[in-house]
Amino acid sequence: MNGKKTSFQPLAFTLTAVAALLRLAPHPPNFAPIGSVALFGGAKLRGWQAYVVPLLAMLLTDPIRSRLEGGYPAYTWATLIIYTCFLINVVLGRIFLRNSSSPWRIASVALLGSTQFYLITNFPAWLSASSLYAHTWGGLVECYVAALPFFGRTVLSDLFYSAALFGAYAFLKRREATEETQLA
Repeated sequence: MNGKKTSFQPLAFTLTAVAALLRLAPHPPNFAPIGSVALFGGAKLRGWQAYVVPLLAMLLTDPIRSRLEGGYPAYTWATLIIYTCFLINVVLGRIFLRNSSSPWRIASVALLGSTQFYLITNFPAWLSASSLYAHTWGGLVECYVAALPFFGRTVLSDLFYSAALFGAYAFLKRREATEETQLA
């Protein structure tokens, strides 16, 4: 090392960008890193970068995934709702994880992010004119029940990728600090 204190901003940005690119890897529905990327970005990236990175990852990978997975439209009315949910995750990361590295807190906030995504994105799926569900209380309940398997995968992926991102960041930060003290 050069004796100067290293900035962890490039490390946080690199980890966030790599995780965002993992969205292109084959994965089960709703088992993707973007929710965790948004939480991590909110906690570790400065200012506007925290908001732009997950949105840019989605904007760039949605058309690629659309083409690879069968040609469904990359952007629909639901895109705005989905992207908004990821921005909410950025805010959750900013508020609850900015100054915390507690695994329990990270897991709790990841679960909160998964839950808000489930609740927010399924409501318009029920409300839309092309909904598969009746526009009744029973139809709303049926919609949310049908989405439970997707919610389970969202929770698992948010916990997994949050552990990977925050864990890698803590490990590399600790390793850097150890190397600096050994050089001193």
